Amino acid sequence: EINLGVLKEDMVNIIIHGHEPVLPEMIYVAAQEPEMIQYAQNKGAKGVQLAGMCCSANELLMRHGIPVAGNYLQQELAIITGAVDAMVVDVQCEMQSLANVAKCYHTKLITTDPRARIEGETMHIPMDEHHALEIARQIVREAIDNFPNRRSQVLIPDHKYPTVVGFSYETIRYLLGGSIRGSYYTLNDNIIGGRVRGVAGVVGCNNCRTTHDSAHLAMTKELLKNDVIVLVTGCSAMAAGKEGLLTPEAAVKYCGPGLAEVCETVGIPPVLHMGSCVDNSRILMAAAACVKAGGLGTDISDLPAAGAAPEWMSEKAISIGHYFVVSGVYTVFGVGFPTTGSEALTDYLFKGLEEELGGMWDLEPDPELAAKKMIAHIDKKRAALGIDKARERVLYDMAMRREMEAAAGEEI
Repeated sequence: EINLGVLKEDMVNIIIHGHEPVLPEMIYVAAQEPEMIQYAQNKGAKGVQLAGMCCSANELLMRHGIPVAGNYLQQELAIITGAVDAMVVDVQCEMQSLANVAKCYHTKLITTDPRARIEGETMHIPMDEHHALEIARQIVREAIDNFPNRRSQVLIPDHKYPTVVGFSYETIRYLLGGSIRGSYYTLNDNIIGGRVRGVAGVVGCNNCRTTHDSAHLAMTKELLKNDVIVLVTGCSAMAAGKEGLLTPEAAVKYCGPGLAEVCETVGIPPVLHMGSCVDNSRILMAAAACVKAGGLGTDISDLPAAGAAPEWMSEKAISIGHYFVVSGVYTVFGVGFPTTGSEALTDYLFKGLEEELGGMWDLEPDPELAAKKMIAHIDKKRAALGIDKARERVLYDMAMRREMEAAAGEEI
């Protein structure tokens, strides 16, 4: 489940916020220990409720089914519910304002990385991987001790949505044929046949210069109605989840007829949640698997595929995006681009790179126009592969089969 409604008034709520995986894993272990649950009950709570924020949330959701409280622009909103007993942060995407907001409530803001401390933090408990479980237990106890200190009315929004997640590239292969016959060729065959127009990766941050989640959702819905299956990570994945796009039922509502048919047959959502934004390499691994399966060219740059980060704001988005571009993926960013002050460099990134490596950058702040650019690129790649026109399906009778066999024998 996803959104602020996953918080529980009668339980100790711990928000895990950040990007480093070891501490969240250990907090998950510590919070499940019977001694810790009993300790929480002794303080008047029914137990401990973990919820994730940002990339730590995506990984805990994929690996353990821990619910997601929200994405980047919801971190302050989580605190003002009055229900968060501790917010544990490590590095990247933590707002400096969290300390000021936490002081207005009872929430303990606990930093764990000496490189990313916040002025006004409640406490600093440095993470040491050699003593990770002991540190996790200390953090959980701090949250439990804070449960009786709630001093404001608890107001948890009644909004949460079910999600179907965990689509690593291995899982997708399994869903396309099982443990023995699993292959990306099933996907390729539907792309060649035209039921699926292409594949798009929509990833990245929220941005304060846009309406929260709006660009992610507008782009994703435009792609879906044009039969483009969408792979998501990071805050974009959470935006899709809050809109109900991460369930198989979404296919009938949002997709074109071809993609809807494929999703219904396989039993998957039209938007596949692949984890945190720092694991976008999973999308490239899926792209490489499509190439290896055959029928769609010999390089990632041949695929009818595109990528986008419509609300990017972090410097890591540029580095991840460039990795995709040099891997052969047409990549569109929204909001703005840091090189537009240099005409020569921008021209090279937006045009010259395609000639060298097959991928290129593009900039389009309007998410629907950006989606149309992605679809145009997908159609260009379909034409280059010779799969841009529908092919008539022919049922061969025995006479036609004999003619084919005879022709094949003559060629030999």
